[in-house]
Amino acid sequence: MTNTKGRVAQLWIKRNHRGRMDEATEVTLVEGEGVQGSADRKGARQVTILSAERWARLADQIGTAPDPVVRRANVLVAGLELPLRRGSILCLGTTRIRIKGETRPCERMDEAVPGLRAAMREDLGGGLYGEVVAGGRLSVGDEVAWADDAQLSLLDGSEGA
Repeated sequence: MTNTKGRVAQLWIKRNHRGRMDEATEVTLVEGEGVQGSADRKGARQVTILSAERWARLADQIGTAPDPVVRRANVLVAGLELPLRRGSILCLGTTRIRIKGETRPCERMDEAVPGLRAAMREDLGGGLYGEVVAGGRLSVGDEVAWADDAQLSLLDGSEGA
């Protein structure tokens, strides 16, 4: 049976492009912008989200267990499957992210671990990205779930593309 709820396992802030990822226990998501203090604010990829379970399967596939920080995502989610559901809302604690697409792995993945980029191209191994539609504080341990239709209607009524 698939879990309908998970939790935030880890959080990171990217201080600058190609720079290190700073682990955090709490971040602020700003509506229409992304992670406060991150170099990737206001772009199409305001927040990047990675599945802990998918990362573990990927590690088995490549025969090594790289730290998920090498993925350079903002949020690591555990206990909830993250299929590509463009336009759907992912509830992270009290914040809301409209999923826009799959985060494609770049050459930096092979710099971290040879073969990682190719392995990440399968089964959403690079995770998802989206835009912040309801901001607020997000902490490690916060609940994660897909919004139901009632929650969607409370936002802006649109279902995205």
